[in-house]
Amino acid sequence: MIGFCDLLLQRHGPGSASFTDIMQVKQNANRAANLVRQLLAFSRRQPLLPRFVRVPDALAELSHLLRRLLGETIALELVHGRDVGYVRVDPGQFDQVIINLAVNARDAMVGGGTLTIRTGAIALSEPLKVGTETVAPGNYAVIEVADTGTGIAKEDVNRIFEPFFTTKAGTAAAGTGLGLSTVYGIVRQTEGTVTVESRPGEGATFTIYLPRFDDAAVRARARTPDEAKPGELPHERIEVKGKTFPLPEGKVVLIVEDEDAVRVFASRALKAKGYAVLEAANGEQAIALLANHAEVDVLVSDMVMPGMDGATLARRVRESYPSIRVVLMSGYSEDIASDDLADSPDILFLAKPFSLDALAAKVSEALDETAKSG
Repeated sequence: MIGFCDLLLQRHGPGSASFTDIMQVKQNANRAANLVRQLLAFSRRQPLLPRFVRVPDALAELSHLLRRLLGETIALELVHGRDVGYVRVDPGQFDQVIINLAVNARDAMVGGGTLTIRTGAIALSEPLKVGTETVAPGNYAVIEVADTGTGIAKEDVNRIFEPFFTTKAGTAAAGTGLGLSTVYGIVRQTEGTVTVESRPGEGATFTIYLPRFDDAAVRARARTPDEAKPGELPHERIEVKGKTFPLPEGKVVLIVEDEDAVRVFASRALKAKGYAVLEAANGEQAIALLANHAEVDVLVSDMVMPGMDGATLARRVRESYPSIRVVLMSGYSEDIASDDLADSPDILFLAKPFSLDALAAKVSEALDETAKSG
């Protein structure tokens, strides 16, 4: 729905009588997609694109937004410990975790108060039990989000992370009841743990434990695919969303998707951007097409398909056609997290649902990587 709305908006600008209707459809589709993302986050199947992030830096960047969200009656205090180190998270989802906790804290401090975010590092030699949660032994970066609000009733503490459970029913702050369940899912999916301690009238403290990495570990695992390399031709590049990429002229993209509507949208979207496009409904068709089309530059494939799945197709393409760049599409993180594809520098990932611009930017990025490796 989002994709076809994007195609319609190319023909119906703000001056068109249909523009408002199309935008309304797109906005509602985005609302539905956001609700699904929250449910997937709780079930730990949301697609995440992790990278190494310094916790104090991430919170510093977020602090301006937090202060606007909290309003003038609530003070925000950031207290950083020493050697907090790095965590490997999806930056957007990390921000969502902190924002969700801050919004809940704000709603619990109707008359004003203080929200304190503390960071630190801890090494656990044995399991740590906090309420119903147990933190496994290991090295962690710790983030505490503490408020001075009304607190959480004892009977509600054990249910606070359940989807659709809310203590705000019937109030102006009532929402979907997915805020804290989203926090729980994202943290667990990032191999961390979140705990809560609270008493009525004494505020609440949410503590997040995320696996900690030091500078040496980050240097050993870090990749720098965006660094410019010798031999690139500036006149062969264009700008997309603030980044420069190769021109699409003469570039061929093979789209492999068993769902007709998604395949048709993706094909039309890329053709409109100047690419030549081939289509296949499954992995077997894709292999057959590649045997007769050596000119393919980028393979864009769904992960879940009947017969040969996207992961198997990607491995076969990397073995037989090493010059072809691969982009995998999925709405479920576990499709790529279970094997070597998740961290492979040769594989790009596009989360569903995606917009026309997101698809075009990802294919351009794939071509950019091909140019650099060449």
